[in-house]
Amino acid sequence: MPSLVSVPALAEAEDTVLAGVPDEYRHYFNGRPVPFVKRHWEFPGRAANIPLARAFLDTCAAARDSDFRYLFALLGTELATNAIKHSRSGEEGQTFVLRVTRTPTGLTLVCRDNGTPHDGPLAPVAPTADRLTAENGRGLALVDSFATTWGDNGHPSIRKVWFHLAYDMTGSSWPAA
Repeated sequence: MPSLVSVPALAEAEDTVLAGVPDEYRHYFNGRPVPFVKRHWEFPGRAANIPLARAFLDTCAAARDSDFRYLFALLGTELATNAIKHSRSGEEGQTFVLRVTRTPTGLTLVCRDNGTPHDGPLAPVAPTADRLTAENGRGLALVDSFATTWGDNGHPSIRKVWFHLAYDMTGSSWPAA
């Protein structure tokens, strides 16, 4: 297995982002395992909210081992970033939603954004070695390579991109990376 760095917690400087979360929902972002079947949160479509999205994803996977937690948060953060950068969710006043479903075999994340101006399903750029290490344009290649399975609804007006990550990482190239 690759050696991993820990997923960073919300920094004190980002308390202003957490300030918008009502007290009864703060446990969604604290990194501690809490039983759930489904959990979702609607995030403002600003890059400043990516650490909050990452904390949400890390908390959803908190009961799992460090590799699973890291990978789930990484892939989910890529989808959240894509929602902001490549859809109307990144426009002023817009939002995106992360929805996590826990099953007996793994976690499924759906990222719903406010759509893009083009039609058709998403396709990853060929996941070549240099594409996976590039600074930009690697999000869907990472999801394609490391998720157990993934897809999208193909609707341009409200796009839902999803992935499933099996607890045992079946179907993922992560252990081989």
